[in-house]
Amino acid sequence: MAGDVAVIGAGPGGLVAARWLIAQGFEPTIYERGTSLGGQWTGEPGRSGVWPTMHTNTSRILTAFSDLEPGSGVVFPGNDEILGYLHRYAEMLGLATRIRFAAAVTSIRRDDGGWLVSTARGEQTYERVVVATGRFQSPVVPAVDGLETFSGPAGAMATFDYREPTPYRGKRVLVAGCAVSALEIAAELAQRGAARVVVTQRRQRYVLPKFAGGVPSDHRIFTRYGALADETLPVAEIDRQLKEIVVEAGGSPQQYGAPAPDTSLMAAGITLSQYYLPLVGEGRIEVRPWMRSVAGTTVTFTDGSAEQFDGILFGTGFKLSMPFLDNGIRVTMDMDAGHLDTDRHTFHPDLPGLAFMGMWDQSGGYFVPLELQARWIAYTWGGVIAPPSDAEQRATISAYRSRRGLPQKTRMNLAAVTFARAAGVEPALDNWPEFRRALLFGPLAPSCFRLEGPDALPEAPTRFARDVAAFGAITSAALTDRERAQCALLEPGN
Repeated sequence: MAGDVAVIGAGPGGLVAARWLIAQGFEPTIYERGTSLGGQWTGEPGRSGVWPTMHTNTSRILTAFSDLEPGSGVVFPGNDEILGYLHRYAEMLGLATRIRFAAAVTSIRRDDGGWLVSTARGEQTYERVVVATGRFQSPVVPAVDGLETFSGPAGAMATFDYREPTPYRGKRVLVAGCAVSALEIAAELAQRGAARVVVTQRRQRYVLPKFAGGVPSDHRIFTRYGALADETLPVAEIDRQLKEIVVEAGGSPQQYGAPAPDTSLMAAGITLSQYYLPLVGEGRIEVRPWMRSVAGTTVTFTDGSAEQFDGILFGTGFKLSMPFLDNGIRVTMDMDAGHLDTDRHTFHPDLPGLAFMGMWDQSGGYFVPLELQARWIAYTWGGVIAPPSDAEQRATISAYRSRRGLPQKTRMNLAAVTFARAAGVEPALDNWPEFRRALLFGPLAPSCFRLEGPDALPEAPTRFARDVAAFGAITSAALTDRERAQCALLEPGN
């Protein structure tokens, strides 16, 4: 066989998968359809939904891997800084020489106990394959009656194809959806010359600002405590606690003049955006109900009102797209536009030697859980930890299937803790009394998952202490009254 492992994709997922496979003695070959590494962060039209002025909605500490700290003190880096970080990561670990560029994979199928990977250049058989092509590359534009007749001069397209505000200056723009891209682009257009910006939504989400009291909001909402609560507390209590954090940080949308969301945060959903709601409050963005129909330049909304627009942008989500997978693989995983049956988003017992990276519908940052998922894959295949049993995998898949049709957003902290446990690197609270509060209520920094277990780092305690103290929120070991009350809820019998 030619090599040990084929890794499909040279974005963050593919790079971190290759790093940890190498550590276990494998020789990965990375297949990349583009001409440079970085995946979405390249900003290449047609390959990436990242636009030049975009900044992360995840803080620098949670947008990094454990081997390489962020390159600057910018809290929410620009896309160019993240791309530079990925290049430095690949250079530091010798990954770039393993990448076959302009090598789009056209097919993956079983072959004599292995996996046949095909490209336009030919085909090779590998013992194992990691699919790390990303979930957010095939945007969905929902059906709207008459949309094909839209004749505004700026056209109608997905936010995935948006690059800059210049074509929209002086124009009336309708932004459809409530995903991060929709709200961030609406805010950019409102501040950079659009004559009018209207956002149309099926439902109003809660909106969490990037900062709250000088602390990045992802440090507050994506915690290990939140993951433990999700396993222990009733859904209504989890909902209440999350809503309390969000409303305390940024208020409720109706306070800004937006529609009132559902009283349940979980039913309404949540999006991070620093400027969107204040711009609604200033009247520079107007919120309307969903579209009923389009005729020429006129859009009619479900409340019967109508308005003319020069351009429409759809930030309405993505579908799973892995056209290179053989139909037999698709059938085994019962794959559709939104789901694939796998054990914790990674393995399937009937597809040995095949693993997936980053295919959960993410809420929050993904660098930390991606690295933990990569370690789980590498440790399992490398024999560091025992693989999950057939029965365990099938039970997990069955539980996932029972939730099909329900909202499937997976919060970053839930994914991170799931993969950390699977990899055997979740730090035990009793082993780190000086970090107990930080490990529960501080940021899920990559450094905390190098405290113990395979590949623990001697410098990890110092790095984690620095990460926790970066914004002054968790500077003592003593729990606050609220934190003490929350922990009490986790005790058996409560």
